[in-house]
Amino acid sequence: MPKAKTKASPATEKVAGKKAGRRAAGNGRTVNGTGRTKGAFTSVRGGMPVEEMWVEFKRTGSDELRNQLIERYLDIVRYTAERMHMRLPGEVDVEDLMSAGLFGLMDAIDAFDLERGVKFETYCAQRIRGAIFDELRAMDWVPRLVRSRTAKVERARKALEMELGRKATDGEICDRLKVDDAEYRKLSKDSKPVGVVSLNRKWFETDSNKDIREIDVIHDTRQENPLTEIQRKDLKLLITKGLSRAERLIVILYYYEEMTMKEIGMTLDLSESRVSQMHSSILARLKAQMQHRAKEF
Repeated sequence: MPKAKTKASPATEKVAGKKAGRRAAGNGRTVNGTGRTKGAFTSVRGGMPVEEMWVEFKRTGSDELRNQLIERYLDIVRYTAERMHMRLPGEVDVEDLMSAGLFGLMDAIDAFDLERGVKFETYCAQRIRGAIFDELRAMDWVPRLVRSRTAKVERARKALEMELGRKATDGEICDRLKVDDAEYRKLSKDSKPVGVVSLNRKWFETDSNKDIREIDVIHDTRQENPLTEIQRKDLKLLITKGLSRAERLIVILYYYEEMTMKEIGMTLDLSESRVSQMHSSILARLKAQMQHRAKEF
């Protein structure tokens, strides 16, 4: 049989209401969709309201209170870093942005003035963004002046293309920037620095668990093709087959070691004219031999 519900006494309801109020105060640190905290007087630790914590921190400069404030507003650092990371290249690590933003948060906590009546979330967001921008500028190997000139040229180019409906010429860009040809060439040269690309950057996604990276598809010009190497050795054996030792050395030293006739003569203790005569004789014999075996190729 279902149990009968009993009505709580007024004293019991009053105690339960106080406990619920304390639980609500303890959980007052809610975060909205932007990652910023709601409520100006929610508690953090030990039941101390944020307003009292700020006053106590500014009075004593306690490291413990400072750490508690950092933990409270850490969500703003994460939210700001993730939003800025969406507009940056893939090789920029979001953890590096969060690390730089954390320093901005600590500076904001130290410099925050309670008497101004400004909400700390609004104040620290700008300091965090500024710290992240400073870190990005420090990571950028291209000088800021070059970036500024590049942006200036690109803005003029895009404006002309939108107005004319076609690709802008260099003369039209010069007129828009109000510079001569020499100055425009200098601007163009400065706006095209050598780019740096991470070889670990993702090239394209695949159905497998392993992504294809730049280093997996780049062509290595120093690597020799095994088939080409085997063909080269076979051709060398075919050419030198049937030649005497001196004739074989002349072919190898001249075509493979790239030595001159004079150097070959000194190596074989022959005159330069004799080496040249033997070389011409070898070519004539090889030509006749290749003509007979042309069908094999």
